[in-house]
Amino acid sequence: MSAGSGVNVWRQPAQVWAVAFASVIAFMGIGLVDPILPAIAESLQATPVETELLFTSYLVVTGLAMLVTSWISSRIGTKATLLIGLGLIVVFALLCALAGSVDAVIGFRAGWGLGNALFISTALATIVGAASGGSAAAIILYEAALGLGIAIGPLLGGFLGEISWRGPFFGVVALMAIAFIAVSVLLRGGDEKRTPVPLSAPFKALRQPALAVLAVAALFYNIGFFVLLAFSPFPLGFGAMGIGLTFFGWGVALAITSVWVAPILLRRFARTTALLMVLPLLAIDLLVAAVFVDTAAALIACIIVGGLLLGMVNTILTESVMEATDLPRSVASSAYSAVRFLGGAAAPPIAAALWHAFNASVPFVFAALSVLISALTILFGRRALARIDGHEADAEEEATAVLYGDAA
Repeated sequence: MSAGSGVNVWRQPAQVWAVAFASVIAFMGIGLVDPILPAIAESLQATPVETELLFTSYLVVTGLAMLVTSWISSRIGTKATLLIGLGLIVVFALLCALAGSVDAVIGFRAGWGLGNALFISTALATIVGAASGGSAAAIILYEAALGLGIAIGPLLGGFLGEISWRGPFFGVVALMAIAFIAVSVLLRGGDEKRTPVPLSAPFKALRQPALAVLAVAALFYNIGFFVLLAFSPFPLGFGAMGIGLTFFGWGVALAITSVWVAPILLRRFARTTALLMVLPLLAIDLLVAAVFVDTAAALIACIIVGGLLLGMVNTILTESVMEATDLPRSVASSAYSAVRFLGGAAAPPIAAALWHAFNASVPFVFAALSVLISALTILFGRRALARIDGHEADAEEEATAVLYGDAA
């Protein structure tokens, strides 16, 4: 994607940079907790299942909140929604850092998920509305923020986690507080047009067959995603920095394919065809991880290859959602995200329980089977999905797909 001739993408108003900076920090949160999962389990005397609930509480609340974020932002405006989201993240990240038990951290991560849902649901629209050079320039800037955040999150988590498991949480507090001040001072508000969205809109959206098929496929796909992301740190057996470096590679791989490779793939293949190509490859990668789970180098390779495949599926699936119905994109994405996050919420504790009951290979087999069910859902629902193969996305649609696809 390019911003067009004669347009300098990097010459933007201060309010755009404020939201872009906040976006980097928000996307850092995707992998920030990963490197400290074993340390939290040891320090707070928590079982792996209890520790994995850090992801579950975060994702359940994020998913449920997605059902109402469009209703909220359409009434109070984007600036207020951004600030409430940022404020909640600051408060609950601080509470996580000060918590004395794993149950408390689990509860506070739920509040963090609410703040994250409010922020990510409005960030791209804010940048597109305020950027100079049109939507193409805004998209490039936003994608740069997204890639930077996804890659740096695990690295920062590993670095601060070497000091203390509380370190990454304090880091988020400091950075998000700066982002909150920047957005509150630099972002203009009050002059935007608001079209209220009915509270029932996302629920009604799931009645449409195409959106329902994609939501079910995403639910099972997200099980594979979060087994790889949230469970892999345990069998790796590394310290916080080692896990952080591993998932830095994962984040770079995911960012590259979601932003650049997926659009190239979709210029050559229909969306359903692309999904039916990449999902089985992801299942194979997870099965290889199951076989070589005791070999650290092989597991690292599977994690990074998984990042490459996850980035493509994220963007393709979410772009498909936007073309599946005539509904506003925010409504369709909210309904879809609420369902897919259920898979992400369930996967980490189930994986830990399977590890405890059997061995470290079984969670990856479980993840591979879930991804295959996702592929079969696409295959058998292809008639309902005929519409998504008949439209070529423009640059803004691709960027919105990246936003919602990688916001977990």
